[in-house]
Amino acid sequence: MTENNDEKRTLEYWSNRLTQALQILDLKEENDLILRLAQESSQSVSPSSGPISTFYAGYAAALAATSGHVDPQEAVKTAVGKVRKLCEEGSEAGKDSGGWAETGQ
Repeated sequence: MTENNDEKRTLEYWSNRLTQALQILDLKEENDLILRLAQESSQSVSPSSGPISTFYAGYAAALAATSGHVDPQEAVKTAVGKVRKLCEEGSEAGKDSGGWAETGQ
């Protein structure tokens, strides 16, 4: 068994513990998506931006999902997509004027 598989199993277990403790049982884990977002953000903006980006994406997804207009998985994918778009522009881009208005949220 490789170290990568051990880490994946550990993250899956940790995700299950988190979703149970935080009472978000309807959320399918999207570990690979979240990890890619953190990595892309850290590389395009700064090393510390990964955790910040994933937190804000999660918060935005939660707000969208609790509005009842979109299911949790779709809310996560939409929020992550928005942050990834910003990462493509890097830290030097101007203020994001479109916000969620451009995504239909």
